[in-house]
Amino acid sequence: MKQLALRAMDTATSKGARYADVRLIESRRETAGVKDGKVDALGDFESLGFGIRVLVGDAWGFASSADVTEAEIDRAAALAVEIARASALVPGKPVDLGPPIKSTGNYITPVEIDPFSVGIEAKLGVLLDADRIIRRNTGVKVSEGRVISVRHRKTFANTEKALLKQTIYESGDTIAATAVSNNEIQVRSYPDAFGCQGTAGWEYIVNKKFVDNAERIASEAVALIDADVCPSGETSLILGSSQLALQIHESCGHPAELDRVYGTEAAFAGRSFLTTDKLDALQYGSPLVNLTADSVCPTGLGTFGWDDEGVAASSTPLVRGGEFSGYLMSRETATQLGRQTNGCMRADGWNRIPLIRMTNVSLEPGTWALEDLIADTAEGIYMETNRSWSIDDMRLNFQFGTEIGYEIKNGKRTRLLRNCIYSGITPEFWNSCDAICNEKDWKLWGTPNCGKGEPMQVMGTGHGTAPARFRNVRVGVLR
Repeated sequence: MKQLALRAMDTATSKGARYADVRLIESRRETAGVKDGKVDALGDFESLGFGIRVLVGDAWGFASSADVTEAEIDRAAALAVEIARASALVPGKPVDLGPPIKSTGNYITPVEIDPFSVGIEAKLGVLLDADRIIRRNTGVKVSEGRVISVRHRKTFANTEKALLKQTIYESGDTIAATAVSNNEIQVRSYPDAFGCQGTAGWEYIVNKKFVDNAERIASEAVALIDADVCPSGETSLILGSSQLALQIHESCGHPAELDRVYGTEAAFAGRSFLTTDKLDALQYGSPLVNLTADSVCPTGLGTFGWDDEGVAASSTPLVRGGEFSGYLMSRETATQLGRQTNGCMRADGWNRIPLIRMTNVSLEPGTWALEDLIADTAEGIYMETNRSWSIDDMRLNFQFGTEIGYEIKNGKRTRLLRNCIYSGITPEFWNSCDAICNEKDWKLWGTPNCGKGEPMQVMGTGHGTAPARFRNVRVGVLR
């Protein structure tokens, strides 16, 4: 792989590229699923290929192939240069990549148990054990679960003398119970609704204790059928950790992507209200709100050694004391802003160009214990686990629904609530935050299904948070 990577760089420069990089990627993805006591899905997918990105003048070109040979490396490198020359026929802004990236090294995700050393029978066994417990509850009509194991072996080189190798492991996923009545369908998921994943080995799934939580989610799904509907109005809202992770993803992570701000990427999920005049000038949230983007947090789905431009993993403040203070950046966009990149460029495969993507965007913990925060809330609602989401193209107006909620009265969780909904406007919502729970309740969640770009790329991102309280939030169906 090293020799092929170096050959790609030599060919690209000989054809006229002033900069080039190459990614050679070998991937394996194994999946297993069960439904209603039976094996529902099995998959074991492998992929091998390379992608070459070149800069000729101020125009980019890209070419890729699954034929990993010297002859094909030469052909693709030459084609990428031809594409860049064609792109240059439509003049664009000057491209400055900033200081050269000369990283060298090797990174491997720390794992205790290689997920591919665990047989498919053992993986199915975990799911079937949980499924069996869920189906003991006769009110459950559908029980299901799935696990996934991923490995990416990457080689990266550029014409600035960077040469990197990485092996990234991912593990995770979910179980769910569905209850049905004549006019209601209620689902409870664990650990969350998207299939929580992390960069780790099989131990990540073992530690989730699917079997220990199966009976609980079954009983909650059934109880939700006859629960009271979430009331409508304005109230104090406490969001559980997994729901707040999605809130961060949609209303903090996406708008901080600098390519959205510049309009160079607006497909699929829109642009951003966080224009550059708001940097170090916007009170994004209350003084309690501190948001950090990092690619170093253990088990984070946005954790790696280097991004797909060869930039080393790092940690960057996005919001400090409530003030907006940073973006997710590439080399090119960081230079436009007069800053240094924080290494947020990633592609979901060898045949895709890197885009600015969230790493691990997290809310720093506060000081409250969850039980004390509930006790301090005279009236409100606690909501947990995402069920639906919607946010506008500028990442301002949003509405989220959750699987479960509880009314809070006089400092105690009381009646169970179904079909919970809350809505708001991003800066108003985060400025209403008046309490965040402490490290004991802080969890790092992995969202494996973030979509961006055309053709769409699906990427995993991480979000750490503890439960937090927000005042005067609109809940329920408003009239």
